Amino acid sequence: MTSREIREAFLTFFSDKSHQIVPSAPVVIKNDPTLMFTNAGMNQFKDIFLGEGRAPYPRVADTQRCLRVSGKHNDLEEVGIDTYHHTLFEMLGNWSFGDYFKREAIAWSWELLTEVYKLDKDRLYVTIFEGDAADGLPRDEEAYGFWKEMVPEDRILLGNKKDNFWEMGDTGPCGPCSEIHVDCRADNERQEIDGRTLVNADHPQVIEIWNLVFMQFNRQKDGSLKPLPAKHVDTGMGFERLVRVIQGKKSNYDTDVFQPLIGYIAQRANIAYGANEQTDIAMRVLADHIRAISFAIADGQLPSNNKAGYVIRRILRRAVRYAYTFLGFKEPFLHELVPLLANQFAGVFDELNTQQDFVQKVILEEEQSFLRTLVTGVQRFAHYISEGGTGDRIIAGGFAFELYDTYGFPIDLTELLAREKGWNVDMPGFQQALEQQKNRSRAATAIDTGDWVVLRAGESVEFVGYDQLECNTEVLKYRKIAAKGKEQYQLVLSVTPFYPAGGGQVGDTGVLVSTANEQLKVTDTKRENGLIVHYTDRLPAKPDDAFIAKVDAVKRRETEGNHSATHLLHAALKQVLGDHVNQKGSLVNADYLRFDFSHFSKVSEEELQEVERIVNAKIRENIPLQEKRDVPFQEAVASGVTALFGEKYGETVRVITFDDRFSRELCGGTHVRATGAIGFFKIVSESAVAAGVRRLEAITGSKAEAFIYEQASMVNELKVLLNNPKDFVKALGKVIEENSQLRKELERAIAARALALKDELAEKVESVNGINFLAQQIDVANTEAVKTLAFALKERVPDLFMVLASVSNDKPSLTVVVSENLVQERGLNAGKIVRELAPMIQGGGGGQPFYATAGGKDVSGIQQALAKAREFVAL
Repeated sequence: MTSREIREAFLTFFSDKSHQIVPSAPVVIKNDPTLMFTNAGMNQFKDIFLGEGRAPYPRVADTQRCLRVSGKHNDLEEVGIDTYHHTLFEMLGNWSFGDYFKREAIAWSWELLTEVYKLDKDRLYVTIFEGDAADGLPRDEEAYGFWKEMVPEDRILLGNKKDNFWEMGDTGPCGPCSEIHVDCRADNERQEIDGRTLVNADHPQVIEIWNLVFMQFNRQKDGSLKPLPAKHVDTGMGFERLVRVIQGKKSNYDTDVFQPLIGYIAQRANIAYGANEQTDIAMRVLADHIRAISFAIADGQLPSNNKAGYVIRRILRRAVRYAYTFLGFKEPFLHELVPLLANQFAGVFDELNTQQDFVQKVILEEEQSFLRTLVTGVQRFAHYISEGGTGDRIIAGGFAFELYDTYGFPIDLTELLAREKGWNVDMPGFQQALEQQKNRSRAATAIDTGDWVVLRAGESVEFVGYDQLECNTEVLKYRKIAAKGKEQYQLVLSVTPFYPAGGGQVGDTGVLVSTANEQLKVTDTKRENGLIVHYTDRLPAKPDDAFIAKVDAVKRRETEGNHSATHLLHAALKQVLGDHVNQKGSLVNADYLRFDFSHFSKVSEEELQEVERIVNAKIRENIPLQEKRDVPFQEAVASGVTALFGEKYGETVRVITFDDRFSRELCGGTHVRATGAIGFFKIVSESAVAAGVRRLEAITGSKAEAFIYEQASMVNELKVLLNNPKDFVKALGKVIEENSQLRKELERAIAARALALKDELAEKVESVNGINFLAQQIDVANTEAVKTLAFALKERVPDLFMVLASVSNDKPSLTVVVSENLVQERGLNAGKIVRELAPMIQGGGGGQPFYATAGGKDVSGIQQALAKAREFVAL
């Protein structure tokens, strides 16, 4: 069977078992502060398991793209080294939400593997939970009994809590699980060593293929377990491993999932796959990483320097490093793999196929940028070696970490470069620096969450914020959280007008007023795992009281104006720049809007003005809002409405329209009732965000009005300063031109004065141990003039070692010059010397062996630095 046939067989099998086949969620997670990426098939159903959302169907199945490169599930360093770890992988899964349980899940898994996929039963082993005394949990006899009906008892193995008790996290839904393992070894190896002894022993050919999780409990903050009100089934089967087993391969990378990519890489590198272990690893890394990079970008996560974007950039750079170091690709190459990947997943995950050009261009620009950085890092390494490092032919751990953190060097690349020079790397020092960084990161993002205190069980949350800004409500439950040492509370209300942050729009703020007239500020509103949670700095005196929830109406109305403006802006950009424009991110608050969109060149001033003109024309038309709720998703998409890549839409959606022929988008945010309420729209900045992504920032309403007044006032003030000329722009240009001419004349005068010092300074040169030495403070405030003077003296005076100090704008600087022959014969090095002198003026610097400079803060240290300079020649 081909991989496509294997996937289809799984979905067909469970469709025939009355499961609804649902689409994969985006690999980038939103509305869940505990995760950056979808790392398991169950993530999109987390709110259902937590009891915070309703299951749309009692049974579902899907293939979910997952990414495991951070946090608890971090497989990055194993990828490419072994045969079965991946960054991005597909998870085939079937779920029951309070419907069937262990018997059906076990029977169907066995039926699919042995009757549909025809796997050899003699190669399969199953595990069950052996129990755990600390949790008071007995052995899973129920699962054991069901397995006995199909599997010989000697193939049913007991697993400990680590392997056979699945937990979502430190708290939350959990339960025992049964794993199915397959022994892929040759027959002679199976006869020599019993496969049972190799299950869960990290043997590369005896691997887990399917995990059946039986959600029965909820782990509390104190570690105790409480039974869930409903029992669920959550299964996950690694697609790439399944294909490997069915196709009889020893490695996931030998299947038709990866071989088209590896074959192309091998052809372009002109290196046969299988010829060399190191190049094989590199090809596997590229074939794996391009999948994670491409789907993350397609799902809306661009490479960047923070959070999820940093993770994607790190994966991309790891791939580029392997291509550069081991496969000889000195020019961008990764982007060439995108069309192959898009074609491979056509009809499965069409997000990549739809955005192929955009994804390719983003990757290309990232490659070009990093290749420049990589070359710089190699030069930095060479400079470190040339200066002797720590003096014992050991690369300091701190420097190795600098290469890793700043230049993206994996530690194995640094070790390789070091070995070529006959050096070693201080690995303990590197690991210490790496661990310190991880600890800083953990501390910055740590959130301590308490258990929910439930006041009213079994009630659902109703959001009324589209239609009203005030309502009567009650607190359903609350909990205390602590982030960065600050205590806060989260409240869940039975009815709420507060919009939770989402789709780029910030969450509402406001107040809760109790029947006793106690007022409680709501500082933020967010959606977490299906719940709308309201943030407060304290608890109400009587949490079980009745409340009136009031949204800050002024802030909401200003936010709505900016949000509706983004819809008009999106449509206007498509009209002016082309249909390739797609939203890639947004931020909408009461003060301004930020809109990121796909476009590969700077938007010209003329284009920006045309966009503004179109948006303001639509505002003046006062187009009424047309809103449709609960529209079936497929029906909405078929009607031509704009949907955003990377968003997870439900079965039904909300359609926002401002003129059927102009702007129709899927959106969950709040909006003005008619475009006239926006008032006025003004773009204030345009910039690049990432490869192929531009950013506009704009203001509306009262903020735009204030901006126009401010600009007009500034122009009037400038006119007064210029004596109210008739042609303001021409007059200002003349002033700028005159200023430029005067500056040039001043610089020429300073340079001439500096050169006039040449003879005077030459007379002050003294001979010290056969070296012409000069250490002098000079009254020249221009750095270029000092440099000109220094090189003039160097040409005039042979065997010169000179240190010049000067002051500009109360900031001291040092210039060190060494004749080339002294560098070779006497070992003097201007770069090293200036780094020793710079601390005396509270500064730093560097340069070449014959010329170097340093800047500082402390003028009083100049004389100490000049005195220190003499020590370098006073032998």
